[in-house]
Amino acid sequence: MSGPPLDPLREDGRERRETLTDRATDALRSAIVDGRLRAGELYSVARLADRLGVSRTPVREALLLLERQGMVRFERNRGARVLETSARDLDEVFALRLLLEVPAAKEAARRADDALVREVEAMLAAMEAQLDPPDEHAFMARDRDFHQLLLRAAGNARLAAIVADLRDHVRLRGASTVGRGRDLRAIYDEHVAIVEALRAGDPAAVAAAMRTHLERTRELLVAAAGGL
Repeated sequence: MSGPPLDPLREDGRERRETLTDRATDALRSAIVDGRLRAGELYSVARLADRLGVSRTPVREALLLLERQGMVRFERNRGARVLETSARDLDEVFALRLLLEVPAAKEAARRADDALVREVEAMLAAMEAQLDPPDEHAFMARDRDFHQLLLRAAGNARLAAIVADLRDHVRLRGASTVGRGRDLRAIYDEHVAIVEALRAGDPAAVAAAMRTHLERTRELLVAAAGGL
């Protein structure tokens, strides 16, 4: 099947810094996350290579990487199938996010200075700006930025990258819990609690607020996926 267009990759000088396989991986991951490559569908390497405008080798290598990340599954002599995210998958993702983000939030708060507090407050204000009129897509983009800011503030760039990948798995199921027991305002209020604890200089309270936020999101998404 042809499907929605994928942005073609060009073989140019960027390959000295970034290989075609890296770029194909990023392009295919983005297409899976935003729905251009649909969950449950089977895609041949040849067709994807044609849509990206590159040879089959970097596409095959990219799909192997995505298979190891649990986003696709190769089927012999047929191609790669985009995997759907189950309730169990979501539960496992949030178990990992809780293990990673709660202590990271505490560490970010421990390291926080006035500049970080102002930056987090600005991020919160950007989220609030999407409440009226409600813009779920823009709000969730700011939500992602908020979490990434705290992860980077904890001093571990790899941690931020790992959590970004985990969030992509959740987006395969749906970007948010809006309409599944809470609205954008409720999600915003959970972030307000994190910021208030950060302003107060209380790392333990920041960690507790982050845990509450992630556990609530986990509960609603797992229930929406049919429960465990």
